[in-house]
Amino acid sequence: MTEDKKPGGPDLTRGVSLREFKDGKLLGHVGEEDVLLVHAAGDVFAIEPECGHWHGPLAEGLVVGDTIRCPWHHACFSLRTGEATRAPALNTLTVWEVTRDQDRIMVQRKRDMPKPSASHRTAPTPEKFVIVGGGGAGFAAAEMLRREGFAGSITMLSSDGAMPADRPNLSKDYLAGNAPEEYLPLRPEDYYGDASIDLRLNTNVSAIDPKTRSVTLGNGDKLPFDRLLLATGAEPVKLQIPGADQPHVHTLRSVADSRAVIKAAGSAKRVLVIGASFIGLEVAASLRARKLEVHVVAPEERPMQKVLGPEMGDFIRKIHEENGGSFHLKDTVEKIDGTRATLKSGAVIEADLVVVGIGVKPRLALAEHAGLAADRGVSVSEYLETSVAGIFAAGDIARWPDPHSRQTIRVEHWVVAERQGQTAARNMMGKRERFDAVPFFWSQHFDVVINYLGHADSYDHIEIDGSISKRDCMLRYIKAGRVLAVASINRDLDNLKAELEMERARG
Repeated sequence: MTEDKKPGGPDLTRGVSLREFKDGKLLGHVGEEDVLLVHAAGDVFAIEPECGHWHGPLAEGLVVGDTIRCPWHHACFSLRTGEATRAPALNTLTVWEVTRDQDRIMVQRKRDMPKPSASHRTAPTPEKFVIVGGGGAGFAAAEMLRREGFAGSITMLSSDGAMPADRPNLSKDYLAGNAPEEYLPLRPEDYYGDASIDLRLNTNVSAIDPKTRSVTLGNGDKLPFDRLLLATGAEPVKLQIPGADQPHVHTLRSVADSRAVIKAAGSAKRVLVIGASFIGLEVAASLRARKLEVHVVAPEERPMQKVLGPEMGDFIRKIHEENGGSFHLKDTVEKIDGTRATLKSGAVIEADLVVVGIGVKPRLALAEHAGLAADRGVSVSEYLETSVAGIFAAGDIARWPDPHSRQTIRVEHWVVAERQGQTAARNMMGKRERFDAVPFFWSQHFDVVINYLGHADSYDHIEIDGSISKRDCMLRYIKAGRVLAVASINRDLDNLKAELEMERARG
């Protein structure tokens, strides 16, 4: 809670009655701290009211059993313990003791939270776990291993120079100048030492040997493992045209990439964004927030039409144009000569900053050279285990059997990567937990946030409930009579309910 914000609602130390609850919830305070009361599973719980991810309001979330789900990015928390049971939130929320005096419900003090201690970690699992990758999946796995009590060694090998970071922020608020750099790390630097996680940055892996159960590093050193998680992620597709290798032409994937674009934006006046993908348009919106003139070039008729459909595509274009962005659609950039970009149509755009967002490709070389089964991604079982026992894969490289679409799919969503890392971690410890989460991502365009749930490679038709232009809508993508995916604007609770429906209807 910010210092200038006063707590609202009733004083819970004086007590409230269940009659004052609305939809099973009541937001009050204890002293200067806001507290959310939730009547669920035959009990009353008191919990910190803001999601630990981006401070989403849990009072507007969905209660499922003895858990509550965040309306913004679908994190889930235990009402009993405050534990973040589903990414993207990782931090445990404070819970409060609830007492009853006849029909009065009172909250006066916080519950003591047990802190995990290395001396208490016991698990009947092998001792050496290696994680290749420092993104969302790799970090979530390492964090969950310690949270679940794994006592052995964890070595995390990252080719990146930055600590595991909140990647969605790189194209959204951080790039727009609305979030400071200290928001980026998923955990502070001292976390890794305290948790006995051997995080090695700027470390390349050259080979994996499933027979000797070892990883060869770029410097030739070998690292043995009992269980291995491949979470190598994806890398931007490079633009293959003359002039694409100039210093003012950027891609955006890493913390270093985002810093470089921000630095370049400081002296730039006009930016050319190549590609109308989610990443391209988020970059366009963020750089408009920095007052740059922005031009987007893409071969599609509408931005993001393939995923979201024509109506939503037209709406997104309109939002960008209303905020000063310019589109050059059904066109491509053929060459960049200095600051002069020539399009296939013959048009010329002068730009002193170019950002390329034409997609990413999964980093599969390590898996393929190790002989792991692959099919446009590393093939994994419902337990996220590859074709070699004891080697798991998660995140952007993993192709898994999705019970909702009833296909094997590979997606490049942050929330999916983190959740797969968490499931893979538990399965590395010998549990048999199916990965069956409904895919979810969100995309931000100026003051419009689109939540997308499920997965639809194709669809027969789109049902639109509400008004896209009024920013109050739910779109259902339907194939053969089944809802495969849902997109919404300002229908956060409905989106959560749709997630629950998909979970209950899976398979």
